[in-house]
Amino acid sequence: MTPLETYVVVVAGIFGLVIGSFLNVVAYRVPAGVSLLRESRCPNCDAPVKPWHNVPVISWLALRGRCASCATPIAVRYPIVEAISGVVFALVTWWVLGGGAGVAAGWALATLVTAYLYLAAISIVLTLIDLDTRRLPNAIVLPSYIVGALLLTLASVLSGDWGALARAGVGAAGLYAFYFLLRLVRPDGMGGGDVKLAGVIGLYLGYVGWGALAVGAFAAFVWGGVFGIALILARRAGRKTAIPFGPWMIAGAWTGIFTGEAIARWYLGLFVTV
Repeated sequence: MTPLETYVVVVAGIFGLVIGSFLNVVAYRVPAGVSLLRESRCPNCDAPVKPWHNVPVISWLALRGRCASCATPIAVRYPIVEAISGVVFALVTWWVLGGGAGVAAGWALATLVTAYLYLAAISIVLTLIDLDTRRLPNAIVLPSYIVGALLLTLASVLSGDWGALARAGVGAAGLYAFYFLLRLVRPDGMGGGDVKLAGVIGLYLGYVGWGALAVGAFAAFVWGGVFGIALILARRAGRKTAIPFGPWMIAGAWTGIFTGEAIARWYLGLFVTV
């Protein structure tokens, strides 16, 4: 990486820490129907959170994980989400700059970085919400179609890569249709939120490539199956226990994004000899 690219990755990581703090708020307020514009307050003493008490990770450590006003414990989940967001944003930026989302430069490259950072942000917050409530809110999923389509279209306009945009459209429609059919066959095994999220995931996977789309779609069921088997072996679930599938769709998506093209080439190479 060039010094400039390294600098951009570091800045993206710092930005991710800040976004992670906001994602904690979104994950709590959206399912509860609370406005995102409301001032942050301690849920125990109702004291407003001062700006200097809201610095990602650092404030939690400085306050020793307690409210500055009433000393009520603050869940360790908050700094963990912030730290994970920082790492994920840096990793995604590094991947896009390395050509993972296609060859691009200038504003096209910046647009692709923005598009996949947006996907990273909703991936984190939807995972938190689905684990907490077993819901994938329309308020987050549905606007993601518009945001993703606009950003990826702009990237294609700027780079001239219309093939990637066509794949994105096919990926969105194809993966949505696949999950829709699964829901028709097993209404109790697939939620409506999963179906809607599938289209968003297909959009981003398709833009990367056919291999990413195929591997990402398949990996969701692999990750979900491994998790289900682990729960059964740990005697924390039975064969018919429902588990939130959104997090595994998201894990599968990022598996496809980061490794799908390489895995597809390796797999096809098993059948094609030079």
